[in-house]
Amino acid sequence: MYENFFGLTEPPFSITPDPRYLYPSARHTEALGHLFYGVSAAGGFIQLTGEVGTGKTTVVRSLLAREPADVDIALILNPRLTVAEFLQTICEELRVVVPADGRDSVKTLIDALTARLLEAHAAGRRVAVLIDEAHLLERDVLEQVRLLTNIETATRKLLQVILIGQPELRDLLAREDMRQVAQRITGRLHLDPLSAEETAAYVRHRLRVAGATQEIFTPAALRELHRQGRGLPRLVNVIADRAMLAAFARDRHEIKPAIVRAAAAEVSGVEPRSRVWIWLAMLATLLAIGGAAAVWLR
Repeated sequence: MYENFFGLTEPPFSITPDPRYLYPSARHTEALGHLFYGVSAAGGFIQLTGEVGTGKTTVVRSLLAREPADVDIALILNPRLTVAEFLQTICEELRVVVPADGRDSVKTLIDALTARLLEAHAAGRRVAVLIDEAHLLERDVLEQVRLLTNIETATRKLLQVILIGQPELRDLLAREDMRQVAQRITGRLHLDPLSAEETAAYVRHRLRVAGATQEIFTPAALRELHRQGRGLPRLVNVIADRAMLAAFARDRHEIKPAIVRAAAAEVSGVEPRSRVWIWLAMLATLLAIGGAAAVWLR
């Protein structure tokens, strides 16, 4: 809606995890390298965690966009599955043919998957399973994932598993009954929110990718955007998008802190502080008038 007004070719703050918009902050670059190592390592688990909106899924999409030529990746986006459904999904992702009468048989699914892994190994290829929202995995499914990493030859394991989830994943794996999985994790990384400087660079990066040729947010507005969005890329996107829409509606090509604050208030559903104080002042005035009237009528 506002793209032409700001000289853009596309919306810059879509929350869709488009790899083109991945901002190469130090932590996100490290996370991408972490995943590249994970898909090429020889078996075991890699763990990537981060709060909601820190960019985990965008990092995953960036990995898939640059998928190593010698690696086959199965991506699991919905981990709330039974053991059989989970194995079926992996087989579907890896194009493993399973007999129709064996799709509900865990043994048949594992046998078919084992054959696929051995075939890939013979061809010099690696296989990795990426599980997004892994903190939602049920215990029996996670245990089956662990058992899959037991598939091996005499010299190496044939399956690499990458667990991606919210901080609750760390709590899940810290449980005593999950120690066998935790002991197999060979790499851990946590994505922190962006700093104020990173947030400003992140916003400018997205605007440049969308075709911006001049600054749209003032430095003070960028600092306010960091404060309101708490350095979480997804929340920053939503507030920035709303701020640009508001600026467009007001025919302003430069976005200042007041517009960002109003946008954040609209996104959160909380009245801007100035309006709250106005309503409180009006309420206090009405109460004072009512009190005075009560005294006068005695």
